Amino acid sequence: MEDNLIPLSSLKKKTTGKITSIDGGHQIKKRLQAMGIYDGTYVSVKTKQPFHGPLTIEVRGTQMTIGRGMANKIRVEVIE
Repeated sequence: MEDNLIPLSSLKKKTTGKITSIDGGHQIKKRLQAMGIYDGTYVSVKTKQPFHGPLTIEVRGTQMTIGRGMANKIRVEVIE
């Protein structure tokens, strides 16, 4: 299972992952929780902007855009 853990920013487009942890302080976790992003949530990457730009992700049927820096803090288990 450990081998399958990657940052959300490394998840390939049209691939689903399960969030296993979020690195960062209370404010980052609180902000992500307000968006419905927390441990155990399934997330898929819809688009990735070039040059380390933001990602469009889908969580519980809702699409949203998050910055690459924030996506780097979210660890996911790749769902095959």
